[in-house]
Amino acid sequence: MRIAMLAPIAWRTPPRAYGPWELVTSLLTEELVARGVDVTLFATLDSLTRGKLDGVVPAGYEEDPSVDAKVWEYRHLSYVFSQAGEFDVIHNQADFPAHAFTPLIDTPMVTTIHGFGSERILPMYQPFQDSVHYVAISNADRHPSLKYAATIHHGIKLEDFPFEGDGSPTLLFFGRIHPDKGAAEAVAAAQASDRELDLFGVVQDRGYYERAVLPHLSDSIRYHGSVGGTGRVRALGNARALLHLINFDEPFGLSVIEAMACGTPVIANRRGSMPELIEDGVNGFLVDSFDEAIAAIARCDEIDRADCRRMVVERFSIERMADQYIKLYRDVCGKRLRLPGSGAAAPL
Repeated sequence: MRIAMLAPIAWRTPPRAYGPWELVTSLLTEELVARGVDVTLFATLDSLTRGKLDGVVPAGYEEDPSVDAKVWEYRHLSYVFSQAGEFDVIHNQADFPAHAFTPLIDTPMVTTIHGFGSERILPMYQPFQDSVHYVAISNADRHPSLKYAATIHHGIKLEDFPFEGDGSPTLLFFGRIHPDKGAAEAVAAAQASDRELDLFGVVQDRGYYERAVLPHLSDSIRYHGSVGGTGRVRALGNARALLHLINFDEPFGLSVIEAMACGTPVIANRRGSMPELIEDGVNGFLVDSFDEAIAAIARCDEIDRADCRRMVVERFSIERMADQYIKLYRDVCGKRLRLPGSGAAAPL
């Protein structure tokens, strides 16, 4: 079976730092290729993969100002769908614009919905739900008016996130600097609990950063910008807790499972997917108010960091995610997926 993996083009795949959709696309692609599945990754031309890289977009539009997002997104899609007949499945990781091409092809398509952002996008989902196989990344993110083929939680490469048994007294914020993600709430919680805080993430709302974060920076409240590689892993593991005091219904939250994989418990508002990722009192705390968040910070010593790691190993590995997508590809195609030269179906 041949899979066309359609990546978004905001960033390189995999991203150098920020780029969650591109990261998940890369993780799944590389795991499928490692199992012998024939995958062509359609992404920016500076992307990296052990599969086949194809595409026309020179670089991510968030990284190269000469790349116009709308122009290159539609050229990217046109290029992929012009080759649809060469593939058994098109796996769309690049949001709803790809649906516009589906009436023109016979190749089945899977769309991973990386967060259902607004009711306004329904006109590009509802008319195609009998032909496109939708995947939700959490049960919380399912829209009641849509049909779904599956809910598949993201997975991570556990070897990329080594366990840190001790952590540190410092609190951590890791995410976009945007009102949705609760950076200001993390700052206030650190100040109220008299603890240091390290903030990491791309500034997505400059006004919010200058208004709600920048005035509070000090020797104990530190903003480090966006970080990748070993710096990312060090930050995620070297903390008392990750503060995820979100102000929206988070569809998943990669940093949540990455932190827990390193042994760092998570204190999160009880919104969106958080109850699917966090078992209260075991790998973190679910809170409903600012006062509960402060109390949870004081209780972090009750959490066994090894339990945080164990739950990620059991529930959020890349192997589990790939197993579920392989099963979906088989169901979509109505036949078993066979690995090249093996004569055997890929393991479920």
